[in-house]
Amino acid sequence: MATTVTLVHVRVVKGKAAQFIEETLKNHRDSIQEPGNLRFDILQDPEDEHSFILYEMYENEQAARAHKETAHYLSWREGVAELMAEPRKGVPYTVLAPQVDV
Repeated sequence: MATTVTLVHVRVVKGKAAQFIEETLKNHRDSIQEPGNLRFDILQDPEDEHSFILYEMYENEQAARAHKETAHYLSWREGVAELMAEPRKGVPYTVLAPQVDV
């Protein structure tokens, strides 16, 4: 079982960054409590306040898929739908280094 990371690229409607951050922090607080979650970072571009990356690390693909079935994720997805300037793009990666013991 390989550790998996997804970088979710998000572009938010102008003037909606604060609302997006508020909704995403709620999702973050519950996501880091999930079994199999190793990391959930919210990154904001310092030169463009409407551009974000969510860095999500899970023990394996099964845990990453389970995240998308949680009530907090589904609530987040619905809550930020109108804030998106374009569809978000999740790009999965396999971690090669550092090695993560799980």
